[in-house]
Amino acid sequence: MEIEAVAKIRTDFPKKFGIPRQSGLADKVTGKIVFESEFKNPDCIRGLEGFSHIWLIWGFSMTSAEGGVSLTVRPPRLGGNKRVGVFATRSPNRPNPLGLSCVRLDKIEYNSAEGPMLYVSGVDLADGTPIFDIKPYIPFSDCKTDASGGFAADNAAYRLEVNIPEELKVKIKPEKLPALIQVLSQDPRPAYHKDADRVYGMTYAEYEIKFRAEDSCVYVVDVICSANQ
Repeated sequence: MEIEAVAKIRTDFPKKFGIPRQSGLADKVTGKIVFESEFKNPDCIRGLEGFSHIWLIWGFSMTSAEGGVSLTVRPPRLGGNKRVGVFATRSPNRPNPLGLSCVRLDKIEYNSAEGPMLYVSGVDLADGTPIFDIKPYIPFSDCKTDASGGFAADNAAYRLEVNIPEELKVKIKPEKLPALIQVLSQDPRPAYHKDADRVYGMTYAEYEIKFRAEDSCVYVVDVICSANQ
């Protein structure tokens, strides 16, 4: 069976590093879904305006399948050292590189220059990610109040304090700042990196964010705006 993308999403993450590990964790992170030419017809989304959230089925466009697919992976939530079965994780390294995200549907623009456009938030996708399907989130069937989260629930509340000096904060557009703080608070570093002196670089919107982490804090040490380069 072959499937083709029905849309693509535009986000502030041109690279993998820094993208929230799950949808909904950073509800300030936004995206715009633009439909492919075959689906630039408002009839395709007629009735979707009645739903507050949608499911996105998408492809891991930045994951290489070279070397084959392993039956076990090392999820970040377990420190990157313990292996579990691939089907017990949401790792991008899987037999079929498909992702699943539940995002908030903030607005629908029916008559933009590019056709119908969906504005969403709480996204965990890279810019340009292909969307293979869109389905409405249905609370009475999709929400399981008695569900257990396995090993993923152990660090669900894990957050770091974010420290951005004022002289760097003013370099960032005010509308971009809340999402950036949310992303940094979730500690974008690989789980096995604990070097307090190491400086990491994360591309976010038009900015290159340089930061380091120590104990329970993230310290932004530089902000480089690519628009000025």
